[in-house]
Amino acid sequence: MTAPDSAARSKTAKSSPITKAPWTIFWIALLVRIAYMTLAHMWQMRPYWGEFAFGYEMGRIARALETGYGFADPFNGHTGPTAWVAPLYPWILALDFRLFGVYTAVAAWMILAFDCVLNALMVCTTWEIAARCFNRKVALWSAWLWALYPATMQYAVKWVWEMTLTAFLFSWIVVLALRMRRIGDADEVAPAPGAGKWALFGLLWGVLALTNPSLLLFLPVCGLWILAGVPRRAWWPRQIASVALAAAIFIACLAPWTVRNWRVFHEFVPIRANLGAELYLGNGPGATGLLMEYNHPFQAPDQLRLYRQMGEIAYVKMRGAMAKHIIRADPGRFALLCLRRFYYFWFSVPHPSDEGFLNEYGRNLNFQFTSIVGLLGLALALRRHVPGAWLFFWAFLLLPLTYYFVTVHARFRHPLEPLIAILAVYLFQSAEKSWQVRWFGQRHTHK
Repeated sequence: MTAPDSAARSKTAKSSPITKAPWTIFWIALLVRIAYMTLAHMWQMRPYWGEFAFGYEMGRIARALETGYGFADPFNGHTGPTAWVAPLYPWILALDFRLFGVYTAVAAWMILAFDCVLNALMVCTTWEIAARCFNRKVALWSAWLWALYPATMQYAVKWVWEMTLTAFLFSWIVVLALRMRRIGDADEVAPAPGAGKWALFGLLWGVLALTNPSLLLFLPVCGLWILAGVPRRAWWPRQIASVALAAAIFIACLAPWTVRNWRVFHEFVPIRANLGAELYLGNGPGATGLLMEYNHPFQAPDQLRLYRQMGEIAYVKMRGAMAKHIIRADPGRFALLCLRRFYYFWFSVPHPSDEGFLNEYGRNLNFQFTSIVGLLGLALALRRHVPGAWLFFWAFLLLPLTYYFVTVHARFRHPLEPLIAILAVYLFQSAEKSWQVRWFGQRHTHK
């Protein structure tokens, strides 16, 4: 970090309360989201495939939970027990159905309002991450960007799915990691994180795993990054015991669901069982880098019949074996698909052509621009040794990794978008400072 940046961060870290976002920004963010979701009638779900667009597989499972079939039936009809998706969001949606009716307009409004609250609360995490790693000015602009930029709220206001909850939990994990390393605190040389913070670390990761296990690749790196800031003399015995406590809490979060899956399927399924099917749909004979939805059980009647006849575990194993055979037969094609998915993840996922050229062009331009400035901001932060920059680097590296090999969608980038917003603001703030320095320097020279 440069001397001016370091001085600014130290100064603001000692001011009170630097890491606390003004609640005004949160309330404005929430009002904007609720108003748009309500007035744009986002709560009126499209009546496709018998209300399938209301939560898709998660909506079907929530309906089954509420109507007495248990955690089952992710597609049309009664197909039996499932572990196709992680369980937390379907449970939340089932509670919504219990309180407000299955597939009702009120239920739709309430679950989207719940997502809007989570998304608006990310103003607080965005602010704190930026304030701890950079300064108050970056925090202020980042928080307002998250509050008002339409792309940051798009999933909360119209998608009944887990990405808002996933992004919310992940942003709090990043905040907690920064707190445990005491980055941005007035006194950065302080005792190692105690058992309470490690317990919260394990709990947050356990809840996130039950929401979207794809992010678990980041868990060990995040834990090691925190430990890297702990003095060696503090590692034993207290710190090791605290890490063990975090691991125990994390395992305890997953254990009931894993035991349920063992009893139901007689197979070890820690969280989700759909990897083999998704691997085939992303890399099968007609794959172009995206999911072959036309061959998915929710669209293809022959696949749905096969899924129902074989059962979920056998069906997924069969599709997974087919995918592995295709990959082994033509590894070059698989590598090309992975490269294409890498491009899609960072520089725009294709959308249906019937949305219009201008809409598609504007969406792609926005997606590409935010990725580019976020990555450039990360590079600058690494170059200037900004505290937390390496944590961001590992998040950018590891969170998308699974998607490169399986399938990709624009929503998969959502957990990284608070960091992208912060790094973009940091990049432009740094460019502004550099321009001012050069301009004043030139004037002084001419004089």
